[in-house]
Order: sequence, then structure tokens, then C-alpha cells
Amino acid sequence: MLDTASLYFRAYFGVPDSVKAPDGTPVNAVRGLLEFIDRLVRDRHPDDLVACMDADWRPQWRVDLIPSYKAHRVAEEHETGPDEEEVPDNLSPQVPVIEDVLDALGIARVGVEGYEADDVIGTFTARATGPVDIVTGDRDLFQLVDDKRQVRVLYPLKGVGSMQLTDEALLREKYGVDGPGYADLALLRGDPSDGLPGVPGIGEKTAAKLLAEFGDLAGIMAAVDDPKAKLTPSQRRRLDEARPYVAVAPKVIKVADDVPLPVVDKALPSAPRDPAALEELAARWGLGGSLQRLLVTLGS
Repeated sequence: MLDTASLYFRAYFGVPDSVKAPDGTPVNAVRGLLEFIDRLVRDRHPDDLVACMDADWRPQWRVDLIPSYKAHRVAEEHETGPDEEEVPDNLSPQVPVIEDVLDALGIARVGVEGYEADDVIGTFTARATGPVDIVTGDRDLFQLVDDKRQVRVLYPLKGVGSMQLTDEALLREKYGVDGPGYADLALLRGDPSDGLPGVPGIGEKTAAKLLAEFGDLAGIMAAVDDPKAKLTPSQRRRLDEARPYVAVAPKVIKVADDVPLPVVDKALPSAPRDPAALEELAARWGLGGSLQRLLVTLGS
């Protein structure tokens, strides 16, 4: 499962914008993503590959619950349809190229109206009958890690060559929680990059300690009402004052697992679905060796 936007953002910032098409248009995100997929397929040998997309990067149902959700990333509001996300000027024109190239290659590309890529990934993962590797630079998806179901997150540290294999052991070592516990941890500590306030005064370490003591978010909130529970006066007060946020935040933070997915062929292609379209795209955008290497890998 590819968190595609997360990966092409990384490609955009990781590959110099001097990488350009014959007409001078930057294609660093396009070529960087192709090289990322090439290395991923060579290293991991997946049976299936799905490029999951943000059909709606800021779903209204999440905003209705927490209005600050990703509000600082809105470039332009629209009365109908999703708001426009603030994206670097040289990246926006590359996204349709990425989509066209993936389609011509025959790599499944799935976005569902009203949902983020995370939700698409969550639903595919919930329905999977075998091991799943989720490839993302977004820690939010750590909540899906599940050793019993063989669900892991491959988190790029530096390019695709250095990836953190995130399983339950690593989550417990770094954060003191398992997969579902990570969603509660994120809720308590907040996430400024997503406009999530968290509980004031409850940082990551304190959140981890509270989860270790009381099990989960419900246990922590039950402790607020229990005078015998081991909470400091300030923790009790802050958690009590945060009840309105705590009541709605789980639905915002937890990845959906009930998205109405289209029927797609998830199998990793061995040859392009549309060779003529791919050849035209390669020539127009100067995809060169990045695309050729991926084609060789897919065909091997």
C-alpha cells in the first residue's frame, strides 16, 4: 500500500528541481517516485501494489468534528468540493503526470471521494487476507501496525534505501504503545502539522505513561472520574477540560476501515497496461532511465 502523496512530496524535496522535462518543466517528483517504486519492488518483491490517493485531503466530516483540522494548509476554500491544499508551485503540475504514468503502467491507483489516502489504506488493510506493508512518511499510519495480521509500516528515513520497518516491537520501544495505542497517543499529544490540538500539557512521554497505567483512552478518561486513580491534579484538570475534544477526536484521528472501495486489479504488473501512452509520456516528460529501470524491474 503506497501513501502516494506522502511519497511524491518526499520525492519532490529529495530530488533537485533541476531534473526537468525537455520543455523545462520540473519532473523531480515524477522521476523520484518512479525510482522509489523501482527500488521498493526490487527490495520487497510484492505480489500486489496499490497507489492510494487523497481524493479529499481534508474531508468535511473530519472538519465538522475538529474545525482546525489541517486548516493552516488550506490555500483556497471552495463552497463545493474539497478545499485546495497549499502545495509547492512546481509540484502541483507534476501530480497529474504521476497519475497518468501510474495508469499507463497498470499500477492500481485508488482514491475515494470524501476520504483521504490513509482511509483507503486502512480499508484495504482491514480486508487483506495476507501480509501488508504500508509505505508512508506519515506516522499516523503506525496505528495500523498489527503483528498478528502481519501488517507493518515501511517508513522512509532517507530515500527508499533506508526504511524503518515498523512493527509492534519498534512501536513499544520508541513510543511505549502498540498499533491501536498509537492512535490514542497521537490524540493526547496532538499534531500541529494536522491542526490537532491534543490535550494541553500532555506531551508524548506523559501520554505514553498514562496509556501504560490505564490501558487506553477510555481507561484514562475513567480515571479522571476516579479520585483514587494515580493522576496528578493538573493532569486530572487538563483531561477533564479536554472532554469535548476527547469525545470527537477519535473519529478524526483513527483511520477509516469502511471506505467503499472500487474493484481494482491490485496485482503488480509485469508489463505496461498502455505501452503507447507510456511511450508518449516518457518522451514528453523526459522520464528516461527512471522509467526504464522500473520497466525492467517489473518485467523481471
